[in-house]
Amino acid sequence: MSDDTLVQLGRPAPAPAPAADAPRLYVETYGCQMNVADSDMLVGLLSGAGMARADDPADADVILINTCAVREKAEDRVFARARELGAQKKKRDVVLAITGCMAEHLKERLLERAPEVDVIVGPDGYRRVPELIQSARAARGGDALVDVHLDKAETYEGLSGAEGGDGVSGFVTIQRGCDKFCTFCVVPFTRGRERGTAPREILRQVRALAEAGYKEAVLLGQTVNSYRWEDVGFAELLRAVAGTGGIERIRFTSPYPVDFTADVIDAIASEPKVCQQVHLPLQSGSDIVLERMRCGYTVDDYRRIVADLRARMPDIAISTDILSGFSGETDDDHAATLALMEELRFDSAFMFVYSERDLTYAAKKLPDDLPAAVKKRRIAEIIALQERISAEVNAAQVGRHQRVLVHARSKRRDDQVIGRTDGFKAVILPATAGGPGEFVDVEIERSTMATLFGRPL
Repeated sequence: MSDDTLVQLGRPAPAPAPAADAPRLYVETYGCQMNVADSDMLVGLLSGAGMARADDPADADVILINTCAVREKAEDRVFARARELGAQKKKRDVVLAITGCMAEHLKERLLERAPEVDVIVGPDGYRRVPELIQSARAARGGDALVDVHLDKAETYEGLSGAEGGDGVSGFVTIQRGCDKFCTFCVVPFTRGRERGTAPREILRQVRALAEAGYKEAVLLGQTVNSYRWEDVGFAELLRAVAGTGGIERIRFTSPYPVDFTADVIDAIASEPKVCQQVHLPLQSGSDIVLERMRCGYTVDDYRRIVADLRARMPDIAISTDILSGFSGETDDDHAATLALMEELRFDSAFMFVYSERDLTYAAKKLPDDLPAAVKKRRIAEIIALQERISAEVNAAQVGRHQRVLVHARSKRRDDQVIGRTDGFKAVILPATAGGPGEFVDVEIERSTMATLFGRPL
């Protein structure tokens, strides 16, 4: 890797403080961490355009909903929320904008089902959001302004989400789009083809986070470990980011099994700043279903990756995605998934029922042929099994010492804070232990299926 490839650029000048009469912006985010990162970036863009943050939509002049198109339930929630927030327009002059994957995927349906929307912008049109919102505010009604074209060159170089984040854990998108084309997934159609961000730009953003006081950087990509820029692969990038001063923890999500190589495992194991935690999507424990999904890996391939990770890092935390009820899935396929979950014992999992997504191969060629009752029973069994395993894995943490990064005050109790271990496990601590951004050494005293409780040492 050449030195000039990884040169660290200066941090952009911060946006000026908004004027007292600045328009107020309220943002809601649906979907994955990449959507959260995009929302942080949009807040930075709109703050730079002179807007101030609002904590309540009732106080906002501009309401922005950043959306996801991966799950049907997320779409339904957005439609309902858009109608609800659109009611604010009857009370005062408000601009309602919908951005993100759902805007790209369902532009016409949005216009039909949420006619209150003034601005619709896909993932590659974010640079134009300030301009479009300004135009919508000036127009005070009329047809929605739309920008949903895909741009194969857009990586948002020069922008940062530091202004919009929580001040503790910041996101850096190193790769956009996806080339995998799994038969069930709409991402290549909503975010376009895979393209990486230049290493110098990634390091600039990480440095900006450090200078803003962030302690943790999270590298994001649809298949983050397939990152490539000229002669720089993901392992080299991890090591370069680990060399950035100020940032004390580095995470990444979500890697793809096909591209999980030995050099990536070595970088995780040997770089102290890189957290020993991996979210590794499985989808199914049946080779037949994986082949129908066109995931590109087998169950044995997946087993080998998990074995290699645990051989180098016995205490590594591994989470996953499970997609139940895909086209043609039999009882035997479902049983194979349960058996593999029992064998591999994931720390946690995101578990979903399959629903067709427009534009995908599965929606066009593979019947969604499982009755709703069968899907409901299978996902219930998957969830119950994972909850038991997660409870057992967490119970094994009791008595151990962990270093916890405090993220926020507890939403349930003022006298508690919540933080994360290196393995991304949530830990509840007394508020006297430390504030957001502080590291606390603790002993784990008790656990639940989802949470650990710690005593400061």
